[in-house]
Amino acid sequence: MEEMRYLTFALGKGRLAKKTLEMFEQIGITCEEMKDKDTRKLIFVNEELKLRFFLSKGPDVPTYVEYGAADIGVVGKDTILEEGRNLYEVLDLGFGKCRMCICGPESAGELLRHHELIRVATKYPNIAKNYFYNKKHQTVEIIKLNGSIELAPIVGLSEVICDIVETGSTLRENGLVVLEEVCPLSARMVVNQVSMKMEHERITKLISDLKTVLKDTQS
Repeated sequence: MEEMRYLTFALGKGRLAKKTLEMFEQIGITCEEMKDKDTRKLIFVNEELKLRFFLSKGPDVPTYVEYGAADIGVVGKDTILEEGRNLYEVLDLGFGKCRMCICGPESAGELLRHHELIRVATKYPNIAKNYFYNKKHQTVEIIKLNGSIELAPIVGLSEVICDIVETGSTLRENGLVVLEEVCPLSARMVVNQVSMKMEHERITKLISDLKTVLKDTQS
C-alpha cells in the first residue's frame, strides 16, 4: 500500500490562523507544535494525520495554493478577490466577517451618484477597479496606498476610499461614512485545483466535517 502523502495547509497569519485552528480542533485536527509561542519553526506537522501547516502573510496564501505549494488555504475573501488566482473557493468559514465599502465624506455621495471622474484611494486596486469599471461603469482614478486609507480623503488625496469596514468607528471618528457597499467578506477555504482531483476523498471529507461544525454553531 502506498504511503499517504501529506496534505499541506497555508493559513493567513494572526487572528485568521487562530480561529481556523480552533475550528479544526472541533473536527479532531490538532497541531500541538503550533501552540508553542516561542517556536522558530516554519512548517508544523501532524504525523498521525499526515498534515502539514504553515503560516504566511494573507496575500501570499492564494499564491501558495495556486502553485500547489499548499493543497488548502484559509484566507479572507478580500484577498481572494484582490489576488485573482486560479483556485477553488470551497467554503465560507463564517468568521472574520466585515464588508468592502466605498467610503468618504457625506458630500462625496453626489459625485458617486453622478458618475463623476473621481480619485479612489485603496489597498485593493483590483477590487476597486472591478467595482467601478465593471459594476458601476464609472471611470475613476485609482490610487494604491499601503497605510491608513482613511487619511486620503481628509488630506485631499482622493474623494473616496475603497476599504474594509468592520465596525465603522474609525470612519466616524474621522468624519467619513459608508457610501456604497461593494461586497460582504469573511474567511474562506480555498483548494488547489489539482489537489482537489488527486486528494478528492480527503478534502471533501474535511469540507463536510467543517460544514457540520458550522451548522452546529449557527443553530
